[in-house]
Formats: sequence, structure tokens, C-alpha cells
Amino acid sequence: MPLAKQPWQRAPAGPAGRAAAVIRLRFLESDEDIVAAVLGGDGAGGAALYDRHHAYVRRVLSRVLGPGSDLHDLTQDVFVAAIDSIHRLHEPSALRSWLAGISVHCARAELRRRTRARWFPLFPISELPPAEAPVATPEVDEAVRATYLVLGKLASDERIPFALRFIEGMELVELAAACQISLATAKRRLSRARKKFVTIARTYPALSDWLAGADDEPR
Repeated sequence: MPLAKQPWQRAPAGPAGRAAAVIRLRFLESDEDIVAAVLGGDGAGGAALYDRHHAYVRRVLSRVLGPGSDLHDLTQDVFVAAIDSIHRLHEPSALRSWLAGISVHCARAELRRRTRARWFPLFPISELPPAEAPVATPEVDEAVRATYLVLGKLASDERIPFALRFIEGMELVELAAACQISLATAKRRLSRARKKFVTIARTYPALSDWLAGADDEPR
């Protein structure tokens, strides 16, 4: 049975309704407009929110969790949570970083689920799926696999900041906001996570070339 469509995926009934929705979408050019539309119960607001930010949300999730077939469902979960709690967003201009925070929350919950699955394995856990990049050399593909195997050995409070900083490339201030921690805490967790990652990664031949100069602390 097909899954029910989310609010932003449901087209208004009839040609006139669909045409009206398209027209409304064209006028939602800023995050402020989108937030106002969602708050007003306009379905076009949810559609615009998803269209504008779903690629970013999916990328944040993939950086933390690694590539996998469940990213689509998790992305949907982020937007359901965002629409349900949009009234808590005090600054519409901060919509992107707010979505990153929800993404981190969903990723953390997924990491807990995976941990429980390892403790109580009801089904065999498959190996990490290949990277989503359309073209990847075997060396890069193996390095990606090894990277997420190493990340899997870190606690979530270390893995998430590490992935957001060194894989996604988030600035420290944005990272701290997404994780809902202070900048000082973010720096401490990053330093601890980086040291653990490098120590463990040195045991993986696929990562040896990537660790050149890893003893130098990044700024």
C-alpha cells in the first residue's frame, strides 16, 4: 500500500486549485515568506519549504549517518517535525540553521536506534551501502566506507560535531547552534572526536593517505 503523501506533496483538488498553488509558490521567494505561509496554514508554504531546503537537510543527514536507503524517510521526518513546530522559530531568517538543528535531532535518534539494533539484533545489519556519488573511484568508495566505520565507533556527541565540521564543512558557530551547545563545548567535543577518529582511522589502510598531516590541529 503506498505511503500517504505529506502535506507539502498534496496537490489541491482540481486544475484551478493546482494552478493557484503554483502561483502562490512563485511568490514565496524568501524564507520569511515561506515561514509566514506555513504559519498561516497555506499548503504552498510547506511545499516551498521542502523544495528549497530538502537537498540541504538530506546532505546534513548523510554527513552524520553516512549514505543509506533510509535517508529519504528521515528527510521526510525532518520536514514533518519542522512544519509541526514552525511556531517555535523566532527568527525566520534563521530557518536554514533551525532545520539543521532538527536534522541533528533526527540523526541522533537514528543513531540510538542503530545502537539498540546492535544490542538486540532482530535482523542482520547489512554493510554500509556504497556512496551516493554518481562516479567514485574504488579508492574513494572504500575511503568513504572506512570513514563511516570509524565514525560508528564514536559516541553520538562526538560523531555528530565531527561529521558536521569535517565532512559537511559547517562553521563552528553554525555547528554549535545545530547541536544546541555552546561554542566552547563544540570546540571541546571536536578536539576529542578528532583525536579519537585519527587514532582509530590509522588502523584502516584505506584512510592512511587521507591522514597525512592529521597531527596538525585545524583552525
